[in-house]
Amino acid sequence: MTTTELSGIGVRGQGRPARVVVASFASCFGCQLQITNIEQHLMDVLGQIDLVYWQLTDSTPMPEEFDIAVIEGAVTTEQAESQLKELRSKAKAIIAIGSCAVTGGVPGMVSRDFYERPSQVYPKVPHACGKMITPRPVSAIVNVDFETRCCPIDPYDFVVMLQRAIYGSNKLATTRTLCSDCKRNETSCFFEDGTLCLGLVTSAGCGARCVNLGRPCLGCAGLSPSANLDSARQCCERYGVDARAFDERLQLFNQTNPAVEDSDR
Repeated sequence: MTTTELSGIGVRGQGRPARVVVASFASCFGCQLQITNIEQHLMDVLGQIDLVYWQLTDSTPMPEEFDIAVIEGAVTTEQAESQLKELRSKAKAIIAIGSCAVTGGVPGMVSRDFYERPSQVYPKVPHACGKMITPRPVSAIVNVDFETRCCPIDPYDFVVMLQRAIYGSNKLATTRTLCSDCKRNETSCFFEDGTLCLGLVTSAGCGARCVNLGRPCLGCAGLSPSANLDSARQCCERYGVDARAFDERLQLFNQTNPAVEDSDR
């Protein structure tokens, strides 16, 4: 389970269901769609909350009062940054969902010269895309109470985090890498075949779904706190895997992580 709880905030106990809003910034909306994939459990979840706003389906403005804000997407404009701070000021708990919100994800790959391009393409409307800022995860701007990682999220992981936000619980965090799960499950290592896999530096908890399907890890859960990048590069060299390809692959979901060297910036 790739979930990280940063604090225990119970919003239940007020004699009513927790009021929840779901908002999105720079993303593909895929994680919001994943929420609907809990199928037969969807009604059970909705029975525990008052879903007062869902950006994917609502055309009305977000209400002023709510308890939990579920946020998808990276922050890429000054307007989004302002909106996020307003959400934080109103919410008792914030749940960041998906790689874009948690690590900056794919939007974090953007290079600095990107900010000059909107005005080049739209010279008469220089702020057509809003005033751009360096893409950042939600936690770089406001305090995040709960996180559900991966691209896209596992909907059942999200349900666990939502329930922890509603009822409150102790802190939960994992520092191990995906490699530890593979070793425990006696899964064959891609490196032994000379294939690059980011499992040796990526946070565990996703159930190794990609690896179990015969695909190497792309690192969408983000860097593990215990990741040793220098040791990982040495591992690449030992197994005949291009270390430069390792660094490039890291940037797909970890571009905003200070530990990841970005040759484009």
